[in-house]
Amino acid sequence: MPWNPEIYNKFKNIRYQPFYDLTGFIQQVKGMKAIDLGCGTGEQTAILSNQFEEAYFLGVDSSPEMLEQSKSLETDRLHFRKATTEKTIESDEKWDLIFSNAALQWSDNHEILFTRLLQQLNPKGQFAVQMPVQPENKLNKILLELVQEEPFVSFLKGFKRESPVLSIDEYAQILFDGGLEDLQMQQKVYPIIAKDHETLFNFISGSALIPYTERLEGEEKALFIETYKKRIAESFPKLPAIYSFKRLLLYGRKT
Repeated sequence: MPWNPEIYNKFKNIRYQPFYDLTGFIQQVKGMKAIDLGCGTGEQTAILSNQFEEAYFLGVDSSPEMLEQSKSLETDRLHFRKATTEKTIESDEKWDLIFSNAALQWSDNHEILFTRLLQQLNPKGQFAVQMPVQPENKLNKILLELVQEEPFVSFLKGFKRESPVLSIDEYAQILFDGGLEDLQMQQKVYPIIAKDHETLFNFISGSALIPYTERLEGEEKALFIETYKKRIAESFPKLPAIYSFKRLLLYGRKT
């Protein structure tokens, strides 16, 4: 999936606050071996590396476009690797910290995925994950409804991507069954104040919209974007608009 770092980073400040909220749960451990799954450009992994000075970090991402910007950030305690989360899990490598900020929503089968990830924690290892609650977020709902209508069903050959994100209760059970303690679990709203509808479109165009727009070309793509923008305007009739963007923050430490 071709990510565009420039578009994604337009909302850097908005995307960074949940990152800092998540890192606030992590405890400093000397010699900690840590992995950042879905590290993107590596900027946040570098912040983690600076914050936890006695830890060793590996940033992993499947996007060469994103990782291109990480090369200048490498140090003796910070390295990057091109790989998917699924491929990384197959290695069965053990970690003292598994971290992921706004990335695991792109991986399927979360009950299996999270169970496998927890198995790769060392004793006393920490698990810190943040994800948008896509099934509840309004722009995602509008998008999923649109792709199930004609002519877009035909344009997309029936493709649709339903979010794999589970409920907070389901994650609580998975983390508990995986042997985590000191659980900290929050569903938190990070409001986006948009002066115009284009701002709302731009926010989602750098993430959840990509799997659809990459499958369309020419007039089909133009009609899809035009229709989606109209639906956004209809759903947010009052400007400036508040978009109550919900995110899940999950933390625990293995026994």
